[in-house]
Amino acid sequence: MTIWIPALPGQGPRYRELADAIANATASGELVAGAKLPPQRRLADALGVTVGTVTRAYALAEQRGVVTARVGSGTYVRGAGAPHPAFDHVRRAAPDSGIVDLSLSLPPPHPQREASLARAMQSIQHDPELLRAAIDYQPEAGLTWQREVIAGWLTTLGRPVPADELVINQGGMHGIFLSLSALLSPGERLAAERLTYPGLISGLQQLSLKSVAIAHDEAGIDIDALARAFEQQPFRALYVMPDCHNPTTARLSEAQRHALVALARERQFWLIEDDIHPQLDDEPVTPLYRLAPECTVTLFSVAKLLGGGLRVGAMRAPPVLHGRLTAALRAQSWMPPPLMASLVCRWIESGDADSLLQWQREELEWRFDRAMERLGEFSPRGHRGGFYLWLALPGELRTSHVVGQLQAQGVNVSTAESFCLGSVSAPQAIRVCISAAESREALEHALQVIAATLGDPDPMLWQTV
Repeated sequence: MTIWIPALPGQGPRYRELADAIANATASGELVAGAKLPPQRRLADALGVTVGTVTRAYALAEQRGVVTARVGSGTYVRGAGAPHPAFDHVRRAAPDSGIVDLSLSLPPPHPQREASLARAMQSIQHDPELLRAAIDYQPEAGLTWQREVIAGWLTTLGRPVPADELVINQGGMHGIFLSLSALLSPGERLAAERLTYPGLISGLQQLSLKSVAIAHDEAGIDIDALARAFEQQPFRALYVMPDCHNPTTARLSEAQRHALVALARERQFWLIEDDIHPQLDDEPVTPLYRLAPECTVTLFSVAKLLGGGLRVGAMRAPPVLHGRLTAALRAQSWMPPPLMASLVCRWIESGDADSLLQWQREELEWRFDRAMERLGEFSPRGHRGGFYLWLALPGELRTSHVVGQLQAQGVNVSTAESFCLGSVSAPQAIRVCISAAESREALEHALQVIAATLGDPDPMLWQTV
């Protein structure tokens, strides 16, 4: 069978030439959308290069968004109109579909959210000064009173921060993009855990940044592996989720946090601390920005507290970075929408936000306890008050097989594939977002289905051959 074999000019690194050839062939139509690239070993033999060279080229092409790797299947051309692979999993089931969708990390539904939002909107409606400000330009970092309100609220949530260290933005994903834009130049490297937030992967691809995948385990990122990686492939910054890693729920111990910031100071790389998932349990931890304020950018958002549709967040950064961050913000959207930030601030000032969070904490604790009762025999990992559980599949079960069975019974969960950085292989595990169920009854039903499926799964195809 004939395979696609490009001509490499031999004027630079072979892996980069091959990645360029893939991009050029895709742009010219030589490789069409959906076409499968040759197996890495076969193409390596045809080109007279190592398998590692082809692997590196495919990974670079994937970072550029030209191809997408499917674990166990191969690497395929995406095409100009293909959806971004990092967000293929973000498809919420319709409310009337009969499906219990536990695939997305969403705050638990409650009518109080809509009622609180309505009261905040009415408050602004009757404030002429706020209405005028809502349709006017504002400073890139947000209005002073807005930053003061958000800083005060973060303090009550265990994240004390001076208002003048905050930059208001349009949520966690925007904060990631601003951080990457301000801290790295195209072609530079950012380190992150092997499994990481899909939004980060998307940002790296959009900005033509390289990634360095770092090993991690149940205790979080491997600090020794991080140090070794820096020696081999020096990076400008590390993206890390120290409080509740997404998707594995790992949390860094106090000792690990100190070791991490010591390494960052010694090797002089930036820390991008994702603090989007709030710490809603009682385990005391120290945020990284409190340990190393001079080299840490910390991302906050109201998405998991009030609602993701508000698109309001903030980032804490040392003063030396503020000029770069606000310049990046101005280039992308000029400023955060003053109306949305004012809406969130009025919600906070009314006390409704605190009442909602108190209910949410109690609800998440109930859901966690119930999930551990139902799924405890399968040793899921998570935190009481957290949004999701991480469950390594028992025995020789495969993720695709289990997810297919669950979907057939009306339950959606997340796989690890969307979280894989670069060419990292996906583990056989699922993320179960207990927060996302529309009700306790819906969650109970979904947990029963998951427990029954894992306890007595249908035979996998290979077992019947």
